[in-house]
Amino acid sequence: MNKPITVQHTYKSFGSLKAVDDLGFEVDSGTCFGFLGPNGAGKTTMMKMIYGKCMRDKGESFIQVFGLDPAGHSLDIKFMSGVVPQDNNLDEELNVSQNLRMYAKFYGMHRKEARERIDELLTFFELSEKKKSKIRELSGGMQRRLVIARALLHTPKLLILDEPTTGLDPQVRHLIWEKLRQLKKRGLTIMLTTHYMEEAYQLCDTILIMDKGRKMIEGEPRILLKNNIEQYVLEVLSDDAVKDLKGCAEQKGARRDLVHGRPIFYSDTMESLKCVADNLKHGEYNLRQANLEDLFLKLTGRELNVHQ
Repeated sequence: MNKPITVQHTYKSFGSLKAVDDLGFEVDSGTCFGFLGPNGAGKTTMMKMIYGKCMRDKGESFIQVFGLDPAGHSLDIKFMSGVVPQDNNLDEELNVSQNLRMYAKFYGMHRKEARERIDELLTFFELSEKKKSKIRELSGGMQRRLVIARALLHTPKLLILDEPTTGLDPQVRHLIWEKLRQLKKRGLTIMLTTHYMEEAYQLCDTILIMDKGRKMIEGEPRILLKNNIEQYVLEVLSDDAVKDLKGCAEQKGARRDLVHGRPIFYSDTMESLKCVADNLKHGEYNLRQANLEDLFLKLTGRELNVHQ
């Protein structure tokens, strides 16, 4: 099936709060689809609706996952999905292998099949040497890899990741990214929420930025950057350097924004930003290419909302 996930006109309310508000999107098979948004934007709620843990509001809402509606087929969808929650909810009284064997029983896997699959996944996630280790003996990165391995035990068609690398050091994060890329090449469909813009840029074929339950923008990360924000950014780093730079920037066609009172300038030409930089000392500014975080802040705002 080319479109394993289709969502149309979907709503979810908690009292007067609309956690998901008229959301719609499609996910292609064998791709990675990412949700970005501030805390409270509705990302996790939408993910839970995909596999039936959270029921959408009645009405025109439409969700199909591998041709099934989560409202009536949540168990079937869960058997086709692997879910990695935000927390590492492993059993600390059991060792690594025992944690996986316990989950294998939930999926009705035969002992030999389970043993072979566990060995395969521990090798894939570079955890074979920790097979007999207790959970409390593992680092945070090892625990995270184990939770992902657990979600893959039954060879799901869909892997759902809720902030998969939060709090991990860069080495572990890059290792997990590489493993997810390999899984995608094998045809696995992946959905994730993340606060790491670089993670979304590295992994996702499509991203959907949402705020207050609604879709702000959707598309391939590189195309979204090209079409929706200037190519270069100059950040003023020193409070002492905050001068009347606006006139120079406007003359050269640069756009000026404020980050907690400190100016930041955007332009499609480096020359217009060098005009601003010429008025600053070395170390008082940072001149760089625009990234996904710049687009995210442009769309969702720079001020904290009540949910953050």
